Amino acid sequence: MIRHTVFCRFRRDADVSAIFAAIEGLQAHIPGILHITCGKDNSPEGLQKGFTHAFSVDFKDAAARDAYLPHPEHQIVGKMVVDGLEGGIEGLAVIDWEV
Repeated sequence: MIRHTVFCRFRRDADVSAIFAAIEGLQAHIPGILHITCGKDNSPEGLQKGFTHAFSVDFKDAAARDAYLPHPEHQIVGKMVVDGLEGGIEGLAVIDWEV
């Protein structure tokens, strides 16, 4: 299984609820997604480096993740995410790993 994790610095005026709903909706359109979770940071450690929210997408394997990246539905939702970020693409970080 591959866990795709995205850290976001959303603008204060971004509609994060709508963005997260769109992210969660990807599972109905893209094969190989096992689970999606989204949330707002609540860590007391103070190590967020400005990231306010995160989401993760679990894929059955690397091939499913690789098919998701160029998928048209992902492209639409990805644009929503980037449009809501401070500094656009500079407002996110992505890390994937095998679970």
